[in-house]
Amino acid sequence: MKETNQKLATATFAGGCFWCTESDFEKVDGVLEVVSGYTGGNKSDPTYREVSAGITGHAEAIQITYDSNAIQYDDLLDIFWMSVDPTDPGGQFVDRGNQYRTAIFYHDENQKQRADASKKRLDNSGRFNKPVVTRISPFSTFYPAEEYHQDYYKKNPIRYKFYRMNSGRDKYLRRVWGDTGDAGKSPGKSSAYSRPTDEILKSKLTALQYTVTRKNGTEPPFNNEYYDNKNPGIYVDIVSGEPLFSSLDKFESGTGWPSFVKPLEPENIVEKKDTRFFMVRTEVRSKHADSHLGHLFDDGPPPTGLRYCVNSASLRFIPKESLEKEGLGAYLQMFGTVLEK
Repeated sequence: MKETNQKLATATFAGGCFWCTESDFEKVDGVLEVVSGYTGGNKSDPTYREVSAGITGHAEAIQITYDSNAIQYDDLLDIFWMSVDPTDPGGQFVDRGNQYRTAIFYHDENQKQRADASKKRLDNSGRFNKPVVTRISPFSTFYPAEEYHQDYYKKNPIRYKFYRMNSGRDKYLRRVWGDTGDAGKSPGKSSAYSRPTDEILKSKLTALQYTVTRKNGTEPPFNNEYYDNKNPGIYVDIVSGEPLFSSLDKFESGTGWPSFVKPLEPENIVEKKDTRFFMVRTEVRSKHADSHLGHLFDDGPPPTGLRYCVNSASLRFIPKESLEKEGLGAYLQMFGTVLEK
């Protein structure tokens, strides 16, 4: 007997070979059906031969029917990013051409806004050395592919595994995402905020930022970027981009480091016991990037009495006027600004 409390919704993604993307998304809890097909082109009822030749403008794509009571669109976006190379404008892995482009085809304005914000967060996360070029386009018509393409990974497991292994897809995903890049397992809303590889970090961060975030270092007091910053905005992790603190909770502690009475997103903060240097302190780290941020003390002002003493080198400040551009427009209401729909 089918569940009666399901709320059906549709998502459409292009991520290169649809055998692979169909296989990845069919493993996801809350996904009810995945169909391989073609969309984004200019010919009615295209065939695989036409699409693969690149003469119709279509992309190989999948259409997902999911239960939005069980999984959110943001979760599907996270899984999508972790299943593709979003920085490749010429195709995906061994499959080259516009027909193998990555794209998100939105079905309504809400999906568009969420896709735009998700892409911006990923682009700003520092995970990639190249810009995210995945297109976000309005959905038009989806044409299911020929029957032999549906569930290809089940019908032809040996051929599918051979193709996938030699395509370079999984090797790339492991290199970029590590253990979190197991496509098909929902990472929740945090995937865009996870930590890039050490190789990428060393190329993206300054020596001080790397030492502080990865080696538990401490920057000099009063000689850092944000200790006296009084501009309205939010502070995100320099490594992952995950939101951490707000200027509304910042105060002048006299210590020479940025100080906050509380986190902006408590779930992004991890507290650990620190017994180094013959002291017992509470270390503060970011959840998704595991960056060393600083320490927590109980000598702060009311109402919390707490002082989150944080290194500027662990942070990136996003001014209020840049929040929407950075995909963080939801935080504008904190500053008395409402994002227009």
